[in-house]
Amino acid sequence: MRPKRASWLVRTTVTLAAVVAVLVAAGWAVLSQPQFGAPLEGARLARAQANPQYRDGRFVNLEPEAPSTTSLVDYALRQFSGEEVREPPAPVPVLPVDKQALQAAPPASGLRAFWIGHASTYVEIDGLRILLDPVFAERVSPLPIGPRRFHPPPIALADLPPIDAVLISHDHYDHLDMDTVRHLAQRGSRFFVPLGIGAHLERWGVPSRQVEELEWWQERSLGSVRIVCTPTRHYSGRGLGNRSTTLWSSWSVLGPQHRFFYSGDTGYGKLFQDIGARLGPFDMAFIKIGAYGPGAAWTDIHMTPEQAVQVHRDVRGRRMFPVHWSTFNLAFHDWDEPIRRAVSAATRLGVELVTPRVGEVVDADAPFESTRWWLAVR
Repeated sequence: MRPKRASWLVRTTVTLAAVVAVLVAAGWAVLSQPQFGAPLEGARLARAQANPQYRDGRFVNLEPEAPSTTSLVDYALRQFSGEEVREPPAPVPVLPVDKQALQAAPPASGLRAFWIGHASTYVEIDGLRILLDPVFAERVSPLPIGPRRFHPPPIALADLPPIDAVLISHDHYDHLDMDTVRHLAQRGSRFFVPLGIGAHLERWGVPSRQVEELEWWQERSLGSVRIVCTPTRHYSGRGLGNRSTTLWSSWSVLGPQHRFFYSGDTGYGKLFQDIGARLGPFDMAFIKIGAYGPGAAWTDIHMTPEQAVQVHRDVRGRRMFPVHWSTFNLAFHDWDEPIRRAVSAATRLGVELVTPRVGEVVDADAPFESTRWWLAVR
């Protein structure tokens, strides 16, 4: 009996070892795919180590966030429970953009924009065409699973006119899309990214001459327009074990005639008053209003709609253009709660907040007639 028992133990041990080896190999194969990006190395890592916000192998916020008291298991269970209406019960209205109308060169003096969905926005400012965090993917995930779009983009990626600059706020999948980046890079767009994200772009084949990798308060000029990398309060990471190894940012774009601010993903902080004092006022501010909570730790890095309105005031914005809602199911609230709360706060504080439909053009120099279109999505 003993030889048989020993033989069984050997077979079981070998089988378990083989299973573990297969799982490790499969995990390595998945995580080595290009969509997960690349680590900081060499001169790029040296830059990070010299940055005052880089400590113990990762970047940190100016104002630290509260420690999380919710486990990943709790978050996962909450994703499949709750009574929130997290997805629109009817189609979100989309105004198709006339691709022919975009082919004409932007005016030398002007600021207009349309919302592509989530944080992605097309902006023309004083002769330049700019994209903010462009994501045209069907899903925001490294794998063919995860949150799917509620609505199509108002224009196909291939139908966009030549884009002068692409501004990336951080490397999360709902803000940095590999396939979109590759397409725009092949057409000659220049990328302005926070420190560390250049490693991802380099792995994806973007020529270094098309990448400007900046730290907070650094800036570059594109023609007569200044593009300034400004602080925000968030985190980063595209894979397991690499949280906050690349920097995150907001962006302040200063043309000879117009200025705009883009918040990126962020929690609320005093830093926005500093941005407003140094670079404001802004003719238009694209401010994140959705995907917040639950808990203090979450809202410290994903502010509430009321805080978003305060950010607009802090940076000295004139017209607030709300983004980061109504495209993906990424948080534990009703899909339209962010805009309802933002409109209420803006009305109470006298902030001019516009509510364009996806694809609807907003001109900073012209009146805009907002509608509460989400009320019809029933």
